Amino acid sequence: MCFNSASKLSCLHTQQGKKGTNQDAMLFWENFSGRSDTVFCGVFDGHGPYGHMVSKKIRDSLPLILSTHWEATFDEQEQEEKEEEEEEEDCNDNEHDHNNNNNDESLPLMYPPLKNAFLKAFKLMDKELKLHPTIDCFCSGSTAVTLVKQGDHLVLGNVGDSRAVMATRDQHDTLIAVQLTVDLKPDLPGEAARIQQCKGRVFALQDEPEVARVWLPNNDSPGLAMARAFGDFCLKDFGLISVPDVYYHHLTERDEFIILATDGVWDVLSNKEAVEIVASAPSRATAARALVDCAVRAWKLKYPTSKNDDCAVVCLFLDHKSPVSAAVIENDRTKNHEGAMEIADEGLEVDYSHGIVIDPDPHSGNIGSSSEIVPVRDVTEEKFPAKSQSRRSLAEFISNADDDEEWSALEGVTRVNSLLSLPRFLSGDKRAAANWRKWL
Repeated sequence: MCFNSASKLSCLHTQQGKKGTNQDAMLFWENFSGRSDTVFCGVFDGHGPYGHMVSKKIRDSLPLILSTHWEATFDEQEQEEKEEEEEEEDCNDNEHDHNNNNNDESLPLMYPPLKNAFLKAFKLMDKELKLHPTIDCFCSGSTAVTLVKQGDHLVLGNVGDSRAVMATRDQHDTLIAVQLTVDLKPDLPGEAARIQQCKGRVFALQDEPEVARVWLPNNDSPGLAMARAFGDFCLKDFGLISVPDVYYHHLTERDEFIILATDGVWDVLSNKEAVEIVASAPSRATAARALVDCAVRAWKLKYPTSKNDDCAVVCLFLDHKSPVSAAVIENDRTKNHEGAMEIADEGLEVDYSHGIVIDPDPHSGNIGSSSEIVPVRDVTEEKFPAKSQSRRSLAEFISNADDDEEWSALEGVTRVNSLLSLPRFLSGDKRAAANWRKWL
């Protein structure tokens, strides 16, 4: 099952792996929170028996919660600033001391309320999952790498091991990759210390010594390969948290695009390779698919006995320095709309269950259908030459691989599952499984 869509500023693509249901979800929302200069992007990687339901629930609910709390926090900040201004007028003698207490002069005014909104929204999202009547999140969960771009200001909130990477130009005008988030793995010193302090255990199995996992105190399960996640309430008392790392970045004219992707991409491609693939794509509309296609082939090359993971990619293009001319961009848009008409004429079904592009009415808070959602017909595969000399074998494989070739190792070992096993009482005691919320 594949999905591909594009808008003026973004393109999205996901492809199901060989492990079962596609548990990745993604979102691009233009005019976010009623602001014409603001966009929201997110990629969500589910895991566990109901991971696909968890990731879609987060995709559908988290942006709305974030928008609501951003507005509320912003209003509170405005009220506090008015009160401070009134106090300054009454206490002119203390004005110098008041100005010296401002330690965040380098950060824009929009950052503190948005950071607080991220923290509140992620907390409420996790609580909503815990109380959800139909989605069992005891041993199912999801990552989330999200961003809000307002003008030249970029704020990211990250939980789990999905990743955001930006393509920018250095002083020599060379395109380089800058990782914007940290993969929150259990072997990070701070994460491991918190988990162990809460009686959780962190260790890797002999079969995969490079993959640290989180385990219950007295049970060799579930073996979660990340230190923070939505859901996974079996581990929430033992060090797993859903508090996001929040980052701020000021964009410049050297910054070209941002990639949000799940670990199905980053497990097999480096940041530099991902940036080169997107930059060399024939058009904006096909960039995300190009990256997913290369990741799928890299899985076959690097781990021929392993089942490849689901892959999901969102590419956000920063218009102030597009490497593509305006004429080419307009041509891409025309092709996109033509493709949509062809799909409709041929009666082909387009699956919108994993990725959504939203350009909502600024006066509406609902996520609905949009004229900006443009399904794109499958195109002939492009060749993506790799510029990195250290990855020559990967480049040759990607360039020479055939889309229709058969992969004979489908029954091989599944590499780096996010979740290894369920606690025993879940499979042996149905009543315990049904009443896990009481156990918490």
